[in-house]
Amino acid sequence: MRKDPVVEEVRKYRRQRAERFGFDMDKIARNVRNREKSGGRKVVSPPKRVAG
Repeated sequence: MRKDPVVEEVRKYRRQRAERFGFDMDKIARNVRNREKSGGRKVVSPPKRVAG
């Protein structure tokens, strides 16, 4: 199967980010939330699901 260069680039970026935060998902998520807040764009969350 041929490798997709776009997919490879995304995987490379993801791997670098994970290494930078010591593969700690809490740190990665915290960084993403902070970048969202400081990005100047409106961040929209989906509505909470109601059990039923």
